[in-house]
Amino acid sequence: MEGAFKGFGQKAIPFLKALDFHQSREWFLENRDLFESELRDPLGDLVETLTQRFAQAGLGLRGDRKKSLFRINRDVRFAKDKRPYNRHLSAILSPDGSKMEQGVFYVHIGLEGCFAGVAWWQPGPQLLLAMRKAIAMKPREFRAMVAALSKQGLQLDAEGCMKRTPRGFEQVTDEDLVTAIRNRHFVVRHAIDQAAIHGPALADELVDFAVRAKPLLDWGRAIEGRTTQDQGSVPTA
Repeated sequence: MEGAFKGFGQKAIPFLKALDFHQSREWFLENRDLFESELRDPLGDLVETLTQRFAQAGLGLRGDRKKSLFRINRDVRFAKDKRPYNRHLSAILSPDGSKMEQGVFYVHIGLEGCFAGVAWWQPGPQLLLAMRKAIAMKPREFRAMVAALSKQGLQLDAEGCMKRTPRGFEQVTDEDLVTAIRNRHFVVRHAIDQAAIHGPALADELVDFAVRAKPLLDWGRAIEGRTTQDQGSVPTA
């Protein structure tokens, strides 16, 4: 199809290295054509290829080259680090194609590494509470989801986990449930070999990962659909 992903340019990572070294608007404008041909346009192609492939796989995730890509420019208004450019380029596919939804697919091409993730990232207070209550009240469903991910070689990322159990869940004592309830996010990740970003097979790799991560999407979506209902109180463990 037109615009099918063919791979990132061979100069994609060298461009990011040079941009990180210069951190200069003048240098970026002089090399904008290289940025677009090696990084931005291929990422747009990847998003649109994945949108088609995800639809075929029934994943309920989509995006486009205009809305899904994050800017290479950093927002430095409230940051101590005033460098104007990121060390990576990234994009997100979501249920409605916007960056505002939960239950998303994220792809990241950068100097600090290349990876993809399927995530419920920083869910709002209502949804996060509903997820925590679901873990406590329906542990069998949660454990079934974790087991399904494990069978596919995936596990929930504990990064950003709270050190203490949030208020209202003190009665939960099973170690796996306590760890999960302390999560601020529910994420699985897939590392991408930097050498593999230059060919069309990357799209196949990412579709395979997203399909393997579907149990996490399904679990969160079931909870999201119940957030307007009374979740009840947390039972004693």
